Amino acid sequence: MEKELLSIDNISKKFDDKLAIKNFSLKIFKGDCIGLIGPNGAGKTTLLRMITGLLSPTTGNVIFDGEVIKNQKEFIGYLPQYPNYYEWMTPREFLKFSCKLFNMDISMINERIEEVLSKVGLLEDCDRVISGFSGGMRQRLGIAQAIIHKPKFVVLDEPVSALDPIGRREILNLINDIKKESTIIFSTHILADAQEVCDRFCVVKKGTMLDDFYLLDMLTNNSYIKLNIRLIDNDFEWINYLKNMQTIDTVFLNQNNIIIKFNAEIDSWKFDFLKSLIDYNVNFSKIEVNNFSLEDYFMQLMEDKYEKFSFTDN
Repeated sequence: MEKELLSIDNISKKFDDKLAIKNFSLKIFKGDCIGLIGPNGAGKTTLLRMITGLLSPTTGNVIFDGEVIKNQKEFIGYLPQYPNYYEWMTPREFLKFSCKLFNMDISMINERIEEVLSKVGLLEDCDRVISGFSGGMRQRLGIAQAIIHKPKFVVLDEPVSALDPIGRREILNLINDIKKESTIIFSTHILADAQEVCDRFCVVKKGTMLDDFYLLDMLTNNSYIKLNIRLIDNDFEWINYLKNMQTIDTVFLNQNNIIIKFNAEIDSWKFDFLKSLIDYNVNFSKIEVNNFSLEDYFMQLMEDKYEKFSFTDN
């Protein structure tokens, strides 16, 4: 098992009369790439600011590599949700300024700046003023300052939320590269991006932990095949018939959309299901086949409006 790098021990954060984070605990291990996911207002930014030591918890502790986080800030890289720059600076000047803040060895600064600018794809723009940069370039520069000092742990707050598809792809590629060398936690509400990059997820809602899991465990322990079906008309006689099919575990019905989960270990599900479509003359516009979906699981944790039919009921 990997070494524990950071321990969040039962922290809470209160602003005036509002409790933003409630009794939150999490252990982060060296090599983790964690997606912190939750709806807007879940407390993700507050939690990340406490993890970096920029914000002190009202109760509880954050321990990094055996010491209180406020004594270990030099080992952490941080990209805030809305990074601020001195607009008149160039990327080279900005990173040199960042290096001095981290008390880096002067003899190594220029070499490290060249290395990082190349990594984030800004070497050719290193002498342009930041005021002329696009949103994607600004995010890449923000990541550059977060990793300039070779941190053990990198914290990214919504690094792709305001970007177009090209900018998002650039940042996701960067995160994939950075996680080879550093432990990462980043917040996002774009679940497809998180599932592509992360190997572990922490789901929060209203400042409370709902679940903490590794994606591989979910894929291994959720052996099922899922069909998303768009019905033209709700055929309740057919839906009731599905209750008696041994190959089906559960059904979720939301207006004209139906999600069916089959037991993937039973090979006959295809024949049985397709025969039922013909027998009941089911009118549908599309069928999609998927396996485990982070989005579906997230929506279940958020208590989505799906109506669930249990096949263990009589």
